[in-house]
Amino acid sequence: MREITYSKALNEALDEALAEDEDVIVYGCDVGRWGGIFNITTGLQAKYGADRVFDSPISENVLVGAGVGAAVGGLRPVVELQFADFLLTAGDEIFFKAGMWRFMHGGAFTVPLVVRLPSGATGAGPEHSTCPEAYVMHSPGLLCCVPSTPADAKGLLKLAIRSDNPVMFFEHRRLYQTRGPIDDAAAVAPFGKAAVRREGRHATIVAWQVMLNRALKAAETLAAEGLDVEVIDPRTLAPFDFETILASVKKTGACLVVEEGYRRLGVGAEIGARLFEEALPYLDRPFRRLAIPDVPIGSAPALVNRILPSEDEIVAAVREMTR
Repeated sequence: MREITYSKALNEALDEALAEDEDVIVYGCDVGRWGGIFNITTGLQAKYGADRVFDSPISENVLVGAGVGAAVGGLRPVVELQFADFLLTAGDEIFFKAGMWRFMHGGAFTVPLVVRLPSGATGAGPEHSTCPEAYVMHSPGLLCCVPSTPADAKGLLKLAIRSDNPVMFFEHRRLYQTRGPIDDAAAVAPFGKAAVRREGRHATIVAWQVMLNRALKAAETLAAEGLDVEVIDPRTLAPFDFETILASVKKTGACLVVEEGYRRLGVGAEIGARLFEEALPYLDRPFRRLAIPDVPIGSAPALVNRILPSEDEIVAAVREMTR
């Protein structure tokens, strides 16, 4: 067991994937000599050469379109879009080509494409701060990873690169310098398997990435008041492990979803709808969700902090649900 940063875990996953399979290629804006604007690809071009780790033009549509073509042609491309918001710039290639083509062509080929998407509100303004996972969760044919720990960041990225399906891989920028344990000998959880990060009996919180950390801190505060909260990290949103959440809600009778995406038609809305369809007899209290209000995300830290769900808001929501 060792401890590394989230960013180092991603770098190791790419390094090992490149070493294991010569069909893996890594490209994007400034990922080569510079090592990416967040230094995730540092050292990879020097080790594997500019034919396999290389820079690209600033054109997200071209980046992903070339990735779809390369994947259909037998390679395993890993494409970095510098900000997750830019997946909409490449929307045609992601949602209709990567997501649909295997189905449209009767399974004649696979599309083993990974698109890395650094996300999160970090003071970069409305066009560089969103967590648009719900768009991917809504779209058929795409897998969606939201790792919260270094161990999951490494394990899920390696699984994504080995997958024969297109994977949208969200990396929260506020997590890059966080540290956590990693066991190189441990088996990696498959796609669609949530992690129960804290067991409890009074309420269930579903959260991921930065919101998971806030939920865990809120759970500690609530524990001091005698409220025992279960915290679930979905790890992937497509496929989604609803069974683990259902089992938890059957035990606790209450559910709160905390997400950094927009509230309207967000991930929490889908989870809530599923609970009403399949778990209404077990809900002793109304379903709740905390998310970003439907406004552009500002650049000033005070504006960002004003709209992100906070630890105090999570505590208050659970108190209200369980009183």
